[in-house]
Order: sequence, then structure tokens, then C-alpha cells
Amino acid sequence: MSPSRDGRSRDPRRPARGPAPRGGRPDRPRGGAARPRRPAGQEPPRRRPARPRPGSGPPPPSPLLRRRFRRGDPQRRLRIAVMIMAVVMVLFTGRLVYIQGINAATYAEQAADSRMATIDIPTTRGSITDVDGNPFALSVEVRTVFVDPEEIRDDERDRVVSELSSRFDLDPDEVAEKVGATPSRYEVVKREVPPDDWEDLSELGLQGVGAQKDYKRVYPEESGAADLVGFVGSDGAGLEGMEAVLDSTLAGRPGKQQVEMGATGTQIPMAGGYAREPVPGKDVRLTLDQDVQWYAQQALAERAEELGAQGGSIIAMRPTGEIVAMADYPTYDPSDIAGTDPENRKNGAVSEVFEPGSTNKVITAAAALEEGKTSPESVYTVPYSMEVYDRTFKDSHIHDTERMTLNGIIAQSSNVGTIKVAQQLGAQGLYDYLGKFGFGRPTGLDLPGEEAGVLKHPDDWWGTQLASISFGQGLSVTAMQMASVYATIANDGVRVEPRLVAGTVGADGEFRPSDEPRKERVVSEETSDEVKLMLEAVTGDQGTATQARIDGYRVAGKTGTANRVDPETGRYESRSYTSMFVGFAPADDPELIVQVVLHNPQKEYYGGEAAGPLFKDVMSFGLKSLKIPPSETEPPNIKLFEDE
Repeated sequence: MSPSRDGRSRDPRRPARGPAPRGGRPDRPRGGAARPRRPAGQEPPRRRPARPRPGSGPPPPSPLLRRRFRRGDPQRRLRIAVMIMAVVMVLFTGRLVYIQGINAATYAEQAADSRMATIDIPTTRGSITDVDGNPFALSVEVRTVFVDPEEIRDDERDRVVSELSSRFDLDPDEVAEKVGATPSRYEVVKREVPPDDWEDLSELGLQGVGAQKDYKRVYPEESGAADLVGFVGSDGAGLEGMEAVLDSTLAGRPGKQQVEMGATGTQIPMAGGYAREPVPGKDVRLTLDQDVQWYAQQALAERAEELGAQGGSIIAMRPTGEIVAMADYPTYDPSDIAGTDPENRKNGAVSEVFEPGSTNKVITAAAALEEGKTSPESVYTVPYSMEVYDRTFKDSHIHDTERMTLNGIIAQSSNVGTIKVAQQLGAQGLYDYLGKFGFGRPTGLDLPGEEAGVLKHPDDWWGTQLASISFGQGLSVTAMQMASVYATIANDGVRVEPRLVAGTVGADGEFRPSDEPRKERVVSEETSDEVKLMLEAVTGDQGTATQARIDGYRVAGKTGTANRVDPETGRYESRSYTSMFVGFAPADDPELIVQVVLHNPQKEYYGGEAAGPLFKDVMSFGLKSLKIPPSETEPPNIKLFEDE
């Protein structure tokens, strides 16, 4: 301790007192009243702890808790809270300004889009016509009549129900149910309504009744081409025939339309407009002639019913591959698909396979001539029957052993003579020419259900198959394949891939022809000319098809009669045959080929008697309809036997 001014020591930790105030007034704390002095030796009075008032709250926390948890400054906390609230308000205000001010148009458009949807608008499907533009299938404009129940006035509901039910022959209760449907903005009342009928209805000014443009596929009655042309489904897409094959060309491109969506998801067609204009499909022009097609279909049906045939086909085509007619029996009405049998909708001309019978002999003869193995007047000894391995082959009619030329073998349709020619050619040689003429593969038409037929490789032929295949047994073909063989002979030995589509017509009205078909020379022109004469001898006085002659025209052709094979057993059916006749005219300058096939005729089954008259009927009509002039030359004398 350091000495004080009066010489006494003082504690340095105690602050020094200042001089006594003047006037001898006692000391008192600065800024407060003077405290009374206690007498010396008296203890200070003890304070009682304050009693808590009833309801005044819990007792204060202990000193320990007060030291550990200190309350913050209330003023500071208030300032922080105000600042946070201010920041949040600024963010919300800025976002609101951005949405309603700066980007208002964008968000309004998005809000509108949420109520809109895009639907397809049907377009006009292209027509299918014949070579001259006559329609086989076309689309006509119709209306789909609908009601918007929310728009119909209460005082007109009964009238709306009455008008719609009476005009469209509908049940009034069903119409009333649609008129009163809730919640709904779109109820279809009638589809495929003719435009004139809708115009009459719209003139009444019924509120809430509307119509949409649509298209209906129409097939003119008695076109005779149902099995070939096919039909479309309820959605307008092609399902069978040319409608299916050419669907991408005919269909066009649907348009797009925006429609408003109601609260229940119902489309409201009146709202919105086109988002994309529909593009109509292209018209397809076929090579068919509508008159010949119609006649062939009618003649085939009559002959098949007359003979009790199970079915049949007729193909008329030009040597250059264009198909003029393709008729099939039985057929169907493409406007009433629900009431048809799927079996009747098959195009048998390309889907029905059969053994070609004697019509196949023309290939054996042409191949042997082309390979130099024989000539038209080469002579063969032809008995009524002959043995090949373990099988006996016979001609169709009994005769003595004869010395026939190759001309005579074809004209008389001798199985035995044809086998002898095939033995000269050999299995591989015959197989090669069968393939060149188009057997064992599709024709190139790419029609639905088209079959390639059956032609086995020579390595799979057994001992008697060279003999049987030479005259049309042991292989199968379609009517289209066989018609193409005779078209090749008529076209001077050049095979042209068959075709049905001549070209397309676009929206500009311009015709665009199809690509040129594939061509392949099969035999020489000389061989072709020699075979033509052989086939003309078939309709001559000593031939098997004198009933196929046509006045004024030289006619070449070939009969065919083949046993039918049971597809389940693989064996020939008893007394079940396929009757055929195929030929061309004029024989000296061929313009038209006609192939006739009758499956399982009952009253007549030989090709000459059953199919020959039908060939003559259709060929005669085709020659006149297509304005093909008569022959100007006489047929030459053709030597059929050695002694002639």
C-alpha cells in the first residue's frame, strides 16, 4: 500500500476519495438523494424475498440458467425480421411485375394453349380409276352432324330433338340423351350426312347444332373390281387390294386443327382454326379398262354358277404387261364389308394356286425349240400310253400309236408326246425355262396375298417328275403367272413384268406415268413365232378347242385340265378338277391375252368345254371394246402328222 497525503496507508484497490464538499454536507451518491447513516455497530436490516403474486407467472430461472441462456436484444431481432420481410416483398413484387407486365403476352399464350389441343382434319383420299379416268373408288364430301348441349337453348331442346331424329331417322330418346348430355360440349348425332341434307338443316338456325366436313369412300356399283381394288377401314386407311398397296399415295396428308378443351376434356370443334391445311391424296390411274373389267366379272359369275364351279378367275392383259381386267369369283360388295365372308374377299387371280395342266406344255415346247432339241415338224412316235419308271402316263383320249409332229403334239394336247420332248430337254433344262417364264416367284404386282407357286429344284425331283412336270403336274402356279407366260409368247419372246398402275395424277392435274416395267428375253422371236402357230393350230379343225374361234380373228390358245390337290392330305381329290383356257388374238399380231380358270366345275370339267366358251365370250368383247381390228391374213397350213 502507498502512503496517503495524511501519512496513512491506503489500499491501492480502493479509489481515493475526493475532498469533502463544501458546507460540511454529507457524502451522497452522484445524481441521487443522500442516504441516512447507520449508527455504528448496527447491522443492516435483512430484506424478505418478494412473494410472487398469484397468477403473475412462473418463478424466474435460476442464476445458472440465466448465465447459460441469455435473451437477445429485442430491438435487434425486430430489425432483422423487418429486413427479411422487405426482401421477400421485393422478390414477390418483382416476379409479379415480370409476369403481368414484361412477359404478360407469353404467359397469356401459355394459359390459352393449356386449354387447346390439336386434332387431325381428314383430307380427300385420291381416286382409283381405270385407264380412261373412270372411277373404281372415290371419296365424296360428307358431314358429321353434332350438338353442343351447353349451347342449346332450353326452349328449343324439344325442337332440336324432333328435327334431328326425323331428318336422320334416329331414335328420339337417343337423340334427347345426347342433346341433354352433361357435362359435354360435343355429341355426334349422325355421320356421313350428304352436304345438301346438312344445308337444309342449317337453314333452321338451331343454336348448338353444328357439322364438320368429312369424306366417305364410295365404290360405284357393279364395277366388277372389288377383289382387286379392295377397301378402306373406318379410319380411311386401305386394308385390302390396291387400296392397301397404294395407301401412301392415295391417303395424302391430314390437316391439323386446334380445338378448345372443356373442363372434362371434351373437344369443342367451333373454337380454333387450322394449324396445317390438309393435303389431298393423289389419284391413281390403273391399266384396267372399266368396260372389259365389268364384262369379265359378269361373264365369269354367270359361267361359274352355270357349271356349279367353286370359284374362278379371268385375266385380260396386253403382251406388253398392262392388265386390262382381273376378275374373280366369288366376289363381294366393298360397301358392306361387315356382311362379307373373308374367303370371298381373296383375289384368287394371284392367291389361288393350282396345277397348270396342259397349259404348261407351251413352256416344254418353247424350251426344246430354243435349245435346238427339236423343230415344229420334228416327228415323234406317240402311243396312247407309256411307262416311266413305275408309272403309266396316258393321253386324255384313246388313240392308236401315231406319228405326230411337235405341232401336232401341242394341237392334240398329247401328254405322251410332250413327255418325249421333255426327255430330250432334260430336267435341268426344263427347270431353267420354267423359272425364266416366271414360275416359282411372285409376278411383281405386289398384291396382298399373292402366291409364288411351287417349283422344286431338279435335285428334289424323283424319277417320274420330269415326265409329269412337262405336261403340268407336280408344280403349282397362279392364274397371273400363267397369263404372263402366254403374254411372253405373244410379245415375241420378251417377258414384261405385269403391271396394274399406269401412273398418278396430282393436285395440278398432271398425269405422271409409272416407271417402266422390267423386261427380259426368254426365247428368241423365231421360237416365239413357231409356238404361236402351234397354239393357233389348237383352235383349228383338228385342235382341241375349236369352240374358242372368233369370227374375223385368228386365235391362238391352249386348253388345260388338271386334278385338284387336297391341301390337307396332299393327294388328288376324286373327281375334282381345274379347267383352263388361255390364249391371244389376233394370233398373227397379238393385242390381247385372256386367261380363264374355273375351280372344280361340276357339269363340265375339260378345259375346252368348260373354259373355252368363256374365253371366247370375254375375248370377243375385249377385242370390240378396245377397238382391235380383225386379222387381215389367213392362217397357214400347219403339219400335225407325218403323213400329211
